[in-house]
Amino acid sequence: MCMENNDLFIHSFTKAYLSPFGYSGSRSAFSVALNNDNHLNCYGTFRDDKLVIYKHVFINLGGGYNVETGVFTVPRSGVYSLALTVYSDAGSPGNTLAACASLQVNDMVVAGPTDHNMQDQEDSATIVMALHLMAGDQVAVNLPVGCFLCDNKSHYNTFSGFLLYATD
Repeated sequence: MCMENNDLFIHSFTKAYLSPFGYSGSRSAFSVALNNDNHLNCYGTFRDDKLVIYKHVFINLGGGYNVETGVFTVPRSGVYSLALTVYSDAGSPGNTLAACASLQVNDMVVAGPTDHNMQDQEDSATIVMALHLMAGDQVAVNLPVGCFLCDNKSHYNTFSGFLLYATD
């Protein structure tokens, strides 16, 4: 099959089989990392809680993630899969270590991966969950007082989400 015919086939298949079920307009996915720096940089600790702004975007299908605010605005009501991984590095043995954050929906904490073991130089934690979200909901990651995150181009700190299925 030549490329032109293949493109026509894909377009026809999508229109005939996927569009009637609402798939064409329901795509929403984002995956971001704290940064893409060559050197390990740490974020925190702060006097007050702060929203984490992930600057390195892997994908932002549907444009729901705002790289200026760090907030994902839910474009369509449905069940979403959300994942958050936090990592910190004490820098040198004996330094305080606290890898923690909280996943928030409309400023309400829904989960908080934490690792405070202080037994080693590096700590990390991950959560993955499914949530029913409504269009317009605001999903963000909060960095509590006393916690910090470290990242580089290895992308140790990530925040991701995607629509499993729409409910509207």
